[in-house]
Amino acid sequence: MAFDKAKTHISKYGLEDRVSVFDVSSATVSLAALALGCDEAHIAKTMSFMNNENAILIVTAGDVKISNSKFKAKFHHKATMIDRERVESIVGHASGGVCPFGINDGVDVYLDESLRRFEYVYPACGSDNSAVKLNISELEKCSECKEWIDVCVPKE
Repeated sequence: MAFDKAKTHISKYGLEDRVSVFDVSSATVSLAALALGCDEAHIAKTMSFMNNENAILIVTAGDVKISNSKFKAKFHHKATMIDRERVESIVGHASGGVCPFGINDGVDVYLDESLRRFEYVYPACGSDNSAVKLNISELEKCSECKEWIDVCVPKE
C-alpha cells in the first residue's frame, strides 16, 4: 500500500518509469547500493524525526550522518528519531521504505545539502525493495521539500 501511494505521488511528476522494484531488500543504504549497483553515497536515505509535536523527514546522502549540534542549531531541540514501531503510523511508510513521497499530511520534508554534489540520487519508493532514480531538481520537486538544510557531517 505504501509503495502504491509513493508511486502514485511520483507519477504526478511523470517519473513513474524511474521506479525500480528489486527481488532483494534495499532497506538499508548498503543493501540499496548493492541492489542498484551504485556507491552508497548516491543512496538518498530518508530519516524520520519528531520536531516538537510534528514529524519531519530529512533526506541525506548515504555517506553522511546527522550532526546533533547542527540539528539542534536548526530545530532548537535534540534530534529524536521516530521509533521503528511508530514510523509507519506517523509518516505513512514503514522502516526500510521511508521516503518523502506519498507521506501523511503534516509531515515536513527537508533536503540536506549533502545531496547537492550528485547528479542523480536514489531514494526509496515506499517499500523495503524499491528505489527511484531522480536528479536533484526532480527530488526537490517530487519531495515538495520545505527547504534545503545543512545538518550532516561525514561518517567517521
